Amino acid sequence: MVNILSQKTIGRITNYRIGPKSQQPKECLIIFNNINAASAGKLIGQKVIWTDGKNRFTGKIAGLHGRNGTVRVKFAHPVPGQAIGTVVELVN
Repeated sequence: MVNILSQKTIGRITNYRIGPKSQQPKECLIIFNNINAASAGKLIGQKVIWTDGKNRFTGKIAGLHGRNGTVRVKFAHPVPGQAIGTVVELVN
């Protein structure tokens, strides 16, 4: 297995965390490219950065979402809708 933090790790924002009647724009679901479901739990507590050129949003991995390696990230400020489908970077 490859060391998770030894290389530049990028992921993709799939959606906001949603409920039956609401969505949480401060919490996003992210899938990382080369992280499997077993090692996704080791990422809890790490920071991620999403940037759109001039704005920079930082978040912290709060926990797992399901059993397929998706993680929940809590951002300090709500992430805009344009962020869905774009790339985030894991910060060591």
